[in-house]
Amino acid sequence: MTEPAPHLLIVDDDERIRGLLQKFLSRNGFLVSVARDAAQARRLLSGLEFDMIVLDVMMPGEDGIALTRALRETDATPVLLLTAKGETDDRIAGLEAGADDYLPKPFEPKELLLRINAILRRMPEPENGEGAPTILNLGTVRYDISRAELLRGSEPIPLTATEAQLMRIFAENLREPVSRGRLVEDLGRDKGKAQERAVDVQITRLRRKIEADPKQPRYLQTVRGEGYMLAPD
Repeated sequence: MTEPAPHLLIVDDDERIRGLLQKFLSRNGFLVSVARDAAQARRLLSGLEFDMIVLDVMMPGEDGIALTRALRETDATPVLLLTAKGETDDRIAGLEAGADDYLPKPFEPKELLLRINAILRRMPEPENGEGAPTILNLGTVRYDISRAELLRGSEPIPLTATEAQLMRIFAENLREPVSRGRLVEDLGRDKGKAQERAVDVQITRLRRKIEADPKQPRYLQTVRGEGYMLAPD
């Protein structure tokens, strides 16, 4: 049985860009819906499920960063932000709000396609039901490796696609430091200091979900000169 095409939501106030991206991504196998602003995006999100949201930062009314932050309160759908070239503050603010990645404008459509596919690959695979789940205890939080699920008590803690991928990497390297460079590579991103800084932001967000005191992490530790390490109970 053929897998359904991933459903993308493109949110951009520029009608020309919306149309171009919709045509390009549709030709590359995606189901694509579009919205002109955050308000229209919210209406679509209330009635449809999407595999990813491609979201422009600079929009009239509620901007992309504010919408990302609001969505992250209840929704873990991957978000790729489109940012103005050179606006580093917007990129960092977007990652802190919960975006999975960013792409500076202007960009080549093929680069957008690569970013989208890289993020979709980070999404955890469905559980196959084989074998007993393996649980990592992180204080009051538990991580179920087989389900790629973070739990506090019986309540799941939503993870973005990038956070889920980071947890998978750390679970495969328990109590062993993983360098920032390797994390960048395993996340499918271009090498460089900017992407290492982006990983640092994602680690900070992940610590807020795991640690009792994120500023003094007990479980997701920084190993000076070597990277980050997950050390469960």
